[in-house]
Amino acid sequence: MADASVRPAGAGDAPALAALQVRAWLSAYADSWPAEVLDEFTASQPRFAERWDDAAMQPPSQVHRVLVACAGATVVGAAAFGPASDDDVDPAVTAELFVLVVDPEHRTAGHASRLVAATVDHVRGDGFTAATAWVDAVDDGLRGLLVESGWDADGSHRSLDFDGEGVLVVNQVRLHTDLREVG
Repeated sequence: MADASVRPAGAGDAPALAALQVRAWLSAYADSWPAEVLDEFTASQPRFAERWDDAAMQPPSQVHRVLVACAGATVVGAAAFGPASDDDVDPAVTAELFVLVVDPEHRTAGHASRLVAATVDHVRGDGFTAATAWVDAVDDGLRGLLVESGWDADGSHRSLDFDGEGVLVVNQVRLHTDLREVG
């Protein structure tokens, strides 16, 4: 695909990133979450844009980054990463892939693979020797992509309770990779 690329996120990318995040979440949770919650995702798009802009333009450190995948000039995916945030890993040597999202209309075109490869290149360049990523337990596509890229489950699990009432819970598994061994 000659018009496919990955580049650092820029100042004008936040609205596109927020829109693709909403489309991805609506696609991922359409069958499991109530319609009113999914409607709230759409209404939250301006807040998501602010967060993407902050992450890209005012990151908390020099090793926090946002990359975007493009099809031509269109932003179709993103990866956000930085030092690992879990208490049981050393953030000085372990990076974390915080977000990997691709617009549902552009999946299977290799954008996620390019984002993972670019993320690995960046975190290696920043001196990290390992990386982790939390993946929804039912996201076989992302888990499969990471496993094919040399990642594996490390036995850690968590549940994110989005509504605080146990109704909107996302169960996740943590994957990890040794960056000295991944190609």
